[in-house]
Amino acid sequence: MRKRLTEEIRAERSASPTDLIPVVALLENLRSAHNVGSFFRTADAFGLAELWLSGYSCRPPHIQLDKVALGATETVAWKGFVDAPEAIAAARAAGMAVYAVEQTDTSVSLAAMPTPAAGILLVFGNEVDGVEPATLALCDGALEVPQFGLKHSLNVSVCGGAVLWEACRRYRGL
Repeated sequence: MRKRLTEEIRAERSASPTDLIPVVALLENLRSAHNVGSFFRTADAFGLAELWLSGYSCRPPHIQLDKVALGATETVAWKGFVDAPEAIAAARAAGMAVYAVEQTDTSVSLAAMPTPAAGILLVFGNEVDGVEPATLALCDGALEVPQFGLKHSLNVSVCGGAVLWEACRRYRGL
């Protein structure tokens, strides 16, 4: 067994817009540039259509974000919005479904994630406070990552990895 070189992997695969899945991740008020940078890398890895940043989530160029993103800010399309409701209005105008990734009294398991042809906006909230109540009210529903420990808490970028992989798997039929 031999570990493959980054150059080998890149030469084998270069994404085009037709390779992208109709999934957009919206980051609402993420306080950590490291978490935002991690989302850029995850969005690139799974071929998301776009990454949307709202509120005080930092935007490129940003030294800490760029350090973690490792160039993904150049490969992932992104947009900035004043707040999450503005972003959700844009998603609705595009015909997308809107789901919060949050633990609510009506959230369903990640395994029940819908895959509408028009796409889905997945809303990820602040590291401490989660998705804002006003934002939740604008969503079609909430998805929850099943957890079996006592804390019932994941870092938002780790949660993003699990949720976006599931979206990738479903849209690509993997």
